[in-house]
Amino acid sequence: MAKKRRNTKGKIVSAAWELFYRQGYAETTVDEIIELSGTSKGSFYHYFKSKDELVGSLAYLFDEKYEELTAEVDPAMGSWDRLLFLNRELFTMIDNSIPRELLAQLYASQLLVKGEKELLDRQRLYFRLLRSIAEQGLRSGEFDPALSAEEIVRIYALCERALLYDWCICEGSYALPDYSARLLPMLLSRLRAPGAV
Repeated sequence: MAKKRRNTKGKIVSAAWELFYRQGYAETTVDEIIELSGTSKGSFYHYFKSKDELVGSLAYLFDEKYEELTAEVDPAMGSWDRLLFLNRELFTMIDNSIPRELLAQLYASQLLVKGEKELLDRQRLYFRLLRSIAEQGLRSGEFDPALSAEEIVRIYALCERALLYDWCICEGSYALPDYSARLLPMLLSRLRAPGAV
């Protein structure tokens, strides 16, 4: 039964994002999402109070990309390079296939929502993966031992959100992955252990 519920919710989310990409967020109706997902109005409203609530699910689509990327990461890659690789690949996907309007809508929704915020959900794959990389970097001596794994994760996530927010308010006027490739290493340089190369 739980699997069926996940499948139903997944169908709704997938249909919604397909429509958002194809025709835009504002032009997509709940009825169109229900029709494309092959579900019912009752199912939709069981999982989501409104179309706006679906915007938060974009964070989980990013997690799907991270899951894909974990299979592509060279196991010999260090923690520092792994963080930069994940950022470059995710930001390339966002730049190429996520309408800026949807990303802006996600940020706006996170400012207004009461209670759980998808972008800050520590149980997301994103945070679990970052924690694992931070712990490995601390064990290998790549990251400053004066910092905890949680502090490293918090700083990294803050830098990513700042870059995405800036890209949104600049209306996507620059290539996100290129801009991040220049700025992120500078922003994160304090994470590295003294003398780490």
